[in-house]
Amino acid sequence: MNVRRRLIPAALASALGLGALTACSSDSAASGNTDKFDVVASFYPMAFLAEQIGGDHANVTSLTEPGQEPHDLEISTKQRAQLEEADAALYLKGLQPAVDEAVGQTGIKTKIDAATLTHLEDHGTGGHAHEGEEGHAEEEEHGRDPHVWLDPVRYAEIAQGVGKAFEKADPDHAADYKKNTAALVTKLKGLDSDFENGLKNSKSKVFFTNHAAFGYLAERYGLTQEAISGIDPESEPSGARVRELQQEAKADGVTTVFYETLVSDKTAKTLARDANLKTDVLDPLEGITGKSRGDDYFQVMEANLKALQAALGAK
Repeated sequence: MNVRRRLIPAALASALGLGALTACSSDSAASGNTDKFDVVASFYPMAFLAEQIGGDHANVTSLTEPGQEPHDLEISTKQRAQLEEADAALYLKGLQPAVDEAVGQTGIKTKIDAATLTHLEDHGTGGHAHEGEEGHAEEEEHGRDPHVWLDPVRYAEIAQGVGKAFEKADPDHAADYKKNTAALVTKLKGLDSDFENGLKNSKSKVFFTNHAAFGYLAERYGLTQEAISGIDPESEPSGARVRELQQEAKADGVTTVFYETLVSDKTAKTLARDANLKTDVLDPLEGITGKSRGDDYFQVMEANLKALQAALGAK
């Protein structure tokens, strides 16, 4: 909505591949000071919400580039300028400390923290105990789990909050934001039904992951996530934790160790080899790349559902 001093002609924008593709751009020419509602999002799940809700009225830019591990993001001077020029910032406090700091230091009027739009929980590394055993000790200090977008119900709650924030910040297009939000929430409810029906009858309820990103998804659908490492994907598991998982696999009929595309799969594949398990991808959807099993949130979540069904022996 800020008036840009030099607007790029439509024909040139098309030739340069800007247009709708600016939603994932980190180029300052596409990020702020335009004649649209300029939103800077912290990473893919936030950018996706902004795109879906903002529709034709919003110009959305992600601070995290495709393929970049969002936890490791550092904010550049250029990106700070993008934030200052934007009409709104949409982020998830607690996931990217550099973003939290940068947003806090800007004078941007509309700051939307997705963590305030739903309830965050402390999932640690997940896990459970068998009869006669104690649950495994937590291996790291951790706070609230930020990976709420992997639960379609909580993601829908956030979407509703974002929609209301957009309506307030850009009242001229409030009716469209309300309509777009309702459509997105309906799709998320459908995804929730797919997961609930697709996972309710399975041989096992336990799945192994590279890092503890799927606590909300597991909680929603009656599953147990056992993570090799904790909330931080770069943390290293102890030898005791690896041995514990090997025993867990036998006790719970675990067939598969899941890894993801944006972090190293070395530990997951080592555990799978030592425990004679399969490997597969369970995507935490922190970014879409050429390796992703789908082009957007819904396609990748459906791929995740199929991977879980195969690993858990769903009927």
